[in-house]
Amino acid sequence: MSSSPLSITRFRIIFILCWLVMVGDQMMVLHFFGLPWEAAAIDSAIGNTLLLLACLLVMNTLRYYLPRGNQYINIFSICLFLAIMWLLLTKWLLGVALGHYDGYKELLHLSLSIRFSIAFLLMGCVTMMSILWYNQKEQKENEERKTDAEKLAKEAELFKLRQQLQPHFLFNSLNSINALIGSRPEEARKMVQQLSDFLRGTIKKEETQWVTLQEELQYLQLYLAIEKVRFGNRLNTEIEVEESIKQLKLPALILQPIMENAIKFGLYDTTGETVIRLHAGKDGHNLFIAVQNPFDPETSSPKQGIGFGLKSVQRRLYLLFARTDLLSTEAKENIFTTTVKIPQGK
Repeated sequence: MSSSPLSITRFRIIFILCWLVMVGDQMMVLHFFGLPWEAAAIDSAIGNTLLLLACLLVMNTLRYYLPRGNQYINIFSICLFLAIMWLLLTKWLLGVALGHYDGYKELLHLSLSIRFSIAFLLMGCVTMMSILWYNQKEQKENEERKTDAEKLAKEAELFKLRQQLQPHFLFNSLNSINALIGSRPEEARKMVQQLSDFLRGTIKKEETQWVTLQEELQYLQLYLAIEKVRFGNRLNTEIEVEESIKQLKLPALILQPIMENAIKFGLYDTTGETVIRLHAGKDGHNLFIAVQNPFDPETSSPKQGIGFGLKSVQRRLYLLFARTDLLSTEAKENIFTTTVKIPQGK
């Protein structure tokens, strides 16, 4: 049972209609046994109004106190006590209000056991319905709290993964700047400016979870500009992206660790010029991005696993999509390929 306003309104309408049916039904039964319509209406109104108040008291009590385990006996005792109190109060009020009608006191006395049984049964039904209602509402609230907690934990882990990537790259860049200051100060100054732009873009990216492919590529170009200062003519990049997919969405800051991994394997263990290739396209409902770099099978060992950068990308994709097949790597001959797929929805 939902706790939405519509469901509550519907429940209240049904509740009131059922009570009106009970009032009318009791009036007809009492009239059938010889009471005038006026006396039957007063009897039904007094008895059912007091019964309504008793049921509302039970419902309101269960709103703040739900029984657990052996505590259900306490609810049973409360219903029994309220039914007895209802019977005594109803008997007294009806005797005062309708005692002057011929034969009414005898009819009232004969109907006390039936009245008590109906009242106790009705209170029991209202109690069980209320317990089910509030238990389901409590369960839904607990599930929402659990979902919110899991969402916060996921967001915290995503933020942590993104933050862990920056120090590694930053340290490498600062070491390169330090090495360039003495021999090539102009390039060192240029690299400081590029690093500043890159870090400023990183801070802005942290404010959002998703960006377009075009925005991510612009950010990637800042990173590659810094790396080209570090490695000079040894590093060359080729980026091939279909124009029609540049507005597709992907997680922010996800391409930089993939490209960093490619540069690590492509340049650190090889000599001469190296070309890193990035190709992006669309396959069905997925944006796919493939990054290729050469590697020397004798000095590099990409088949043994993936580094922290790719592991962090893989973990982020799992947290976002609950899938483990969105990042894959392949080492074939002397080309290492990293492929990532980003579901776009239908």
